[in-house]
Amino acid sequence: MPRASTNLLAVGAAMIIAAVLPTDVIAADLKQVALPGERAYPESIAAAADGTLYVSSLASGGIVRIKPGAKAEEWIKPGAFDSRSTFGVLVDEKKGLLWVCSNDVSALGVPGPSAVPGSNLKGFDLASGDGKVSVPLPGTGNLCNDTAIGADGSLFVTNSLKPQILRLKPGASKLEIFVETATFEQPKEGAGLDGIAFGSDDNLYVNNYTGGGFFRIDVKGGAAGKVTKLATSRALKFPDGLRLIGGQTFVMAEGGGTLDRVTVKGDDVQFETLQDGLAGPTAVALVGDTLWAPEGQLSHLFDAKAGPPKLPFRVVGAAVPK
Repeated sequence: MPRASTNLLAVGAAMIIAAVLPTDVIAADLKQVALPGERAYPESIAAAADGTLYVSSLASGGIVRIKPGAKAEEWIKPGAFDSRSTFGVLVDEKKGLLWVCSNDVSALGVPGPSAVPGSNLKGFDLASGDGKVSVPLPGTGNLCNDTAIGADGSLFVTNSLKPQILRLKPGASKLEIFVETATFEQPKEGAGLDGIAFGSDDNLYVNNYTGGGFFRIDVKGGAAGKVTKLATSRALKFPDGLRLIGGQTFVMAEGGGTLDRVTVKGDDVQFETLQDGLAGPTAVALVGDTLWAPEGQLSHLFDAKAGPPKLPFRVVGAAVPK
């Protein structure tokens, strides 16, 4: 079996493990928004300034939009603009785009829509939903996972099958390697780099899904400097989507079932559980004082013995403790 396929199968195995951890401690005060479709299997979420949420789908592809106070609706059809299974999503207000990671994960037994091979970064118009930008990840054996926007408008992309972060500069038509290093501890099998966000110190922070590491990339003059693995206050269970909420404080989803407040102080990082008992949360977005997270339920996608998923799939909202 080709190396890329082997790695993708290992990614699927890790997702199964993350999704079958205990999920029976769900708080009664959670808000809920049902997602359409029996194969939604949401992979990521992003929020616009007006509170609109955008949710991707690992199995079905496409993008679901949730306007404030409204029901979820299909916004970008599966397979549109040569997209495949959709992973990380990010709203770029300045460019008027929704950035979407599109991947062929048929090696996991998830064909997704269309037949486009490889891993691609897509940009969809926020007003119309029309496809505007399509950039392939360089080389082969890639998995476009999540994105962050730099101060100059550059887009930074985690590649989960290689220990690298890619960059798309403003006006560029190709992704370049911003940093690639063994310090990221790429696993021999499974997904590596995943959630990514800039801190208020203008440095870049990423986590490692399988390994549970949390890293800082010093950024100086637009170039990557020293990469440091930070000391975590506890072991992490499949850390995933990461977003800055102010200062050196972030929110993060863990596939093990939690939403966390993440505080970086020097080379140390503190994790505080804000919500637990979720069914495999894959990402998190903050709107006002509410954390919104999609429940991936990925074990039901990758393991036939897990039986059918609990329907409807949903995005849950939990108030951020003061």
